[in-house]
Amino acid sequence: MMQHQLAILARFRPEVLERILRVTRHRGFQISSMTMDHMPDGDNVNIQMTVNSQRPLALLYSQLAKLSDVSEVEIKEQESRLLRTQSAM
Repeated sequence: MMQHQLAILARFRPEVLERILRVTRHRGFQISSMTMDHMPDGDNVNIQMTVNSQRPLALLYSQLAKLSDVSEVEIKEQESRLLRTQSAM
């Protein structure tokens, strides 16, 4: 199973988190960790999410980007984790 990290910038609305969770589940991804912080402007939230799946990440990325209250979706690199795994071998 592949693990991916996403950073999502979205408008702070009561339903935005529910929509993100629903899309993630419907696309076959499991959330292993998630944090949400209010941005200093008060109108937006920053969501950091780690997901697991054998499905291509593009399936989730494209659907999250289509949500009306989501303004940005960024895929974070996992380089440090890969380096630690390789050096441990």
